[in-house]
Amino acid sequence: MPLLIAGLVLFLAAHSTRIFADGWRSAMLERLGEKPWKGLITVVSIAGFALIVIGYGQLRLMPVPLWEPPLWTRHLSLLLNLLAFILLTAAYVPRNAIKARIGHPMVAGVKIWALAHLLANGNLADVLLFGSFLIWAVLDFRASRRRDRENDVSYPPGTLLGSFGTLAIGTLVWFVFVRWLHALLIGVSPLGM
Repeated sequence: MPLLIAGLVLFLAAHSTRIFADGWRSAMLERLGEKPWKGLITVVSIAGFALIVIGYGQLRLMPVPLWEPPLWTRHLSLLLNLLAFILLTAAYVPRNAIKARIGHPMVAGVKIWALAHLLANGNLADVLLFGSFLIWAVLDFRASRRRDRENDVSYPPGTLLGSFGTLAIGTLVWFVFVRWLHALLIGVSPLGM
């Protein structure tokens, strides 16, 4: 458990400077420059991610059940993850209506991904991992939207092509991940196959 917790602290702290220490972040950016700052954040994030993977993997070998999720939560999780993949895609496809409306679709996608996994999994490791990401995503989304309002940020309106492309690509990537990659990379098939 200590490795998972250490990894979560490193990874989420690296991604939380704009939430909790925006002034310090700005000072460090000015002092170090953009590339060295991003390099430092990248190194900390990779170290945190590695610890998360190792720590979560260790805890999965010795599960501590907290509750037994009902079967329907797995089906709901699949649908919620479809939405999460579409939101993640919206962060990268230019001029789509989702990004125009939400502003921060990647963080919204992380919120839904974490919630979906919390619903479908009842072990301590799952609660630590997905609960931490859910709390972080809620705080980050709120802080990002507040910054947008304070700075009068607006996003370009979506086009039909951009919006349709977002839905199509997100759905395709979700299907490939659910059908093959989740089992290959995580060791568990969401489809029970």
